[in-house]
Amino acid sequence: MNSSSVKEDFVLVGFSDQPNLEKILFVVVLVSYLLTLLGNTVIILISSTDPKLRTPMYFFLTHLSLVDICFTTSIVPQLLWNLRGPAKTISALGCAVQLYISLALGSTECILLAVMAFDRYAAVCKPLHYAAVMNPRLCQALAGVAWLSGVGNTLTQSTVTLWLPRCGHRWLHHFFCEVPSMIKLACVDIHANEVQLFIASLVLLLLPLALILMSYGHIVKAVIRIKSVQAWGKALGTCGSHLTVVSLFYGTITAVYIQPNSSYAHTYGKFISLFYTVVTPALNPLIYTLRNKDVKGALGRLFHRARDLGS
Repeated sequence: MNSSSVKEDFVLVGFSDQPNLEKILFVVVLVSYLLTLLGNTVIILISSTDPKLRTPMYFFLTHLSLVDICFTTSIVPQLLWNLRGPAKTISALGCAVQLYISLALGSTECILLAVMAFDRYAAVCKPLHYAAVMNPRLCQALAGVAWLSGVGNTLTQSTVTLWLPRCGHRWLHHFFCEVPSMIKLACVDIHANEVQLFIASLVLLLLPLALILMSYGHIVKAVIRIKSVQAWGKALGTCGSHLTVVSLFYGTITAVYIQPNSSYAHTYGKFISLFYTVVTPALNPLIYTLRNKDVKGALGRLFHRARDLGS
């Protein structure tokens, strides 16, 4: 980060042009954040303690829940502070930390969702070899790749973005420090940065999405060959929750990162970002809980153990 930028705070314009909306958003964001913390903590707890959930699927789900908790925590406290009061600023250091952490975790989630799709492919298409294919060593390696991909992406993109000269520009038309909005503050030609962002988006958004679609394509073909209503029901139960989460996450984040200069992203960008940074992490635990008998059973056993300890 250049020396002139270090001394100045950034102004997160956010939703300040709609003060009545800010009051509503404060409540919505606060409730969503509390649901995110509660729901994802419960999933981490039951996945770690319940013997029946010691499977690759719940191993990756634990990582997803951890990512969601940390991702929202890197953004929401500052957002709530700005929504509540007249001050809309964030320090240069705070903005840099938020940029590095949120981009790392968002990138990690993209890869993690692709890894989870491969796990569902192995479960449905290779049921007899599932335990051998998804062995603990491979699961740990795949989770490690997801985390390292996120770290590598943020070290590259965030560092380059923060080193751009801004010539005193510090009004960020967003509610948090994010690469597409940050590079627009630069007072130099940013074509190379936009190309870099597009390439990174191809690798970390479209490539994982293509792998997810391929995995589900194989799953659909495998189920069609069986020609069984029961098989369809089992496949939907196995993959439905993950597919819903993928649709919510990728359906919103691609609009911001693949075409950041489109009129759609410019007009609705803040609301789209609000959805995948605040709403989706809160919905994920509900989706996995409401559509999953294993999680419901584990929750029941957890409550019974808690009640027994209390009595």
